[in-house]
Amino acid sequence: MADRIIKVVVVDDSAFMRKSLSMMLESDPGIRVVATARDGREGVEMIRQHKPDIVTMDIEMPGMDGLTALGIIMKEMPLPVLMVSSLTTEGAQATLDALAKGAVDFIPKELSYVSLDIVKIREELISKVRGIVQSRSLAFRLQRIRSAVQGTQAGAARTPSVKPVFRRPDRSDYKAIVVGISTGGPMALLQTVPKLPAALPVGMAIVQHMPPHFTRSMSDRLNSLSQVRVKEAETGDAMQPGLVLVAPGGRHMTFERSGAHVRVRIGDEPRDTLYHPSADVMIHSAVDAYNAPLVGLIMTGMGKDGLLGLKALKQRGGYVVAQDEDTCVVYGMPKAAVDEGITDAVVPLGDIPATVSSIFFGTGK
Repeated sequence: MADRIIKVVVVDDSAFMRKSLSMMLESDPGIRVVATARDGREGVEMIRQHKPDIVTMDIEMPGMDGLTALGIIMKEMPLPVLMVSSLTTEGAQATLDALAKGAVDFIPKELSYVSLDIVKIREELISKVRGIVQSRSLAFRLQRIRSAVQGTQAGAARTPSVKPVFRRPDRSDYKAIVVGISTGGPMALLQTVPKLPAALPVGMAIVQHMPPHFTRSMSDRLNSLSQVRVKEAETGDAMQPGLVLVAPGGRHMTFERSGAHVRVRIGDEPRDTLYHPSADVMIHSAVDAYNAPLVGLIMTGMGKDGLLGLKALKQRGGYVVAQDEDTCVVYGMPKAAVDEGITDAVVPLGDIPATVSSIFFGTGK
């Protein structure tokens, strides 16, 4: 895939959006928009005709909307779909529905109109398209989607290409769990957090790269499905057993010691980080506030956010778990930790809850 042109179909009822996305994508000589469509029905036909490598799909369209079209695509011709969603609570909920139906990720619709940040937006869009299409696990993930839609077993007999790595923790007094995750994260979290035990003896803090509104909707959905309590973090929240705090989109989550408790502070500093929230900022802050061993989870996502924080965590006697390449949507953030040699466990997505349990209870792995 790295040596051939990536073919894209753009589906959106807005002519401006179709043109904007097409221009941004085709600014990369390795990407070509082979067709555009004005609604879901036309989009499905363009996909059948042109057989693209990836699709961008608006959610709200007259006629056949994006969710309906996505259902048809996943059933008949599974391929990676990036949803284009509005930055509203309703848009966030619809996007989560799309991710549950098999969409691989999303891009916020409003960002495509912001001319001042057009270079950054274009680079992020191109990086997502390239990272998703060139992922080694893409074919396996699409096979699993097809199997799930058709009600059959989803690749249960597949042998991992790399033997999982697991080093038993030599201690069980870790004080908290910190998580960094990005592209492909919402579905990965939906497959892990609900499987955590209600008796989880420590608190968990998650940085998921998402816009405002999206983190609140995702937290609420996770909370409704989980044995642990999940909420979008607010200043003053105390880290406590069985509580999962999700950093709000667009803002940093840090920690400070307050008597016997470690409490959350939500703010805008530092302003010069690539991501808001930043996994590095969150993990570094947790390491300093606890001044004790922590467990770090690094999961699917582009780039290296979280690596520096995890190195500090490791130096304080922490334990690092990375999601393996075969189950990542994009093997970027975990790869950075693996390449640095700081991981204690490299496991498939489905094994992460059992790995966490084994660290604290000595079971599940």
